[in-house]
Amino acid sequence: MANGFWSKLKKPIFALAPMADVTDAAFRKIIAEYGKPDVMYTEFVSADGLCSPGRERLLLDLKYSKAERPIVAQFFGANPEHFTRVAELAGELGFDGIDINMGCPDRTIERQGGGAALMKNTKLTREIILATRRGAGNLPISIKTRIGYGKNELKTWLPCLLETEPAAIIIHARTRSEMSDVPARWETIKEAVEIRDRYDSSPDRALIIGNGDVATLADAETKIRESGADGAMIGRGIFGNPWLFNRKLSNPVALEKKLKVLFEHAVLFEKMFTGKKSFDVMKKHYKAYANGFPGAKELRMELMSTKNAAEALAIIERHFLNI
Repeated sequence: MANGFWSKLKKPIFALAPMADVTDAAFRKIIAEYGKPDVMYTEFVSADGLCSPGRERLLLDLKYSKAERPIVAQFFGANPEHFTRVAELAGELGFDGIDINMGCPDRTIERQGGGAALMKNTKLTREIILATRRGAGNLPISIKTRIGYGKNELKTWLPCLLETEPAAIIIHARTRSEMSDVPARWETIKEAVEIRDRYDSSPDRALIIGNGDVATLADAETKIRESGADGAMIGRGIFGNPWLFNRKLSNPVALEKKLKVLFEHAVLFEKMFTGKKSFDVMKKHYKAYANGFPGAKELRMELMSTKNAAEALAIIERHFLNI
């Protein structure tokens, strides 16, 4: 089993979750500078799309910088042949690993047979993993999934994945049906670890990374310790907080610094994506950066109308003078 970079990481492992229109190359570069996690993931990218005439547009989602390494390319879809081809592409682009999305609850993706729908089709699941391996060369393969579709199915679902010998399995501690409407049940991550250990006790066994409702690094450490997981993946906690994974940070980030990084983020987004992605994507970040201080609401409201980084800077400077 080729575990690649995963076998070199010191435990506990902290990973950045892939989030569409959030963890793009601009935000990941900011995170890498201010609080780099052990593993970074791209946004998920359509394997079908990369094998279509729309390929060039989607390649934008596979941009990354050396500072982000180890960096994993995540793909979704339901066509095994396409997974072989995108795995080859990941190798050509120099990625450190490949991840197959088997947990996304988006109905459009599910109608194509991908994402969480794969939990209902173990035959296709195996075909996709093996097809990915054919194209991956020496790149390790990981799988991001959930504990089940309509109910906890770890006892049957997890062994199905383990027998394909992935390097790591990232498990969101909810079912697909639960979406994010209920608290993540980290006791199921402990169950997953126990199943993995019964299935394989070798040193190079698949890593189990827990995911769901992890707000801080301290919270992640507690959940890892209690579940016995090899690590944790954090998603929403990164919003407005590129320092999240910074283990050396002992004091809260000063407001001035936070707003400077907000502007830096906006400039980087503009530089990388002008004419390719709408600047409106930054609005998700404005809501998170501008939060929890006097005048934050007013600042957010004004930032939501900006169309470029220069407008954002003018608003930030004006508000900062009044804080």
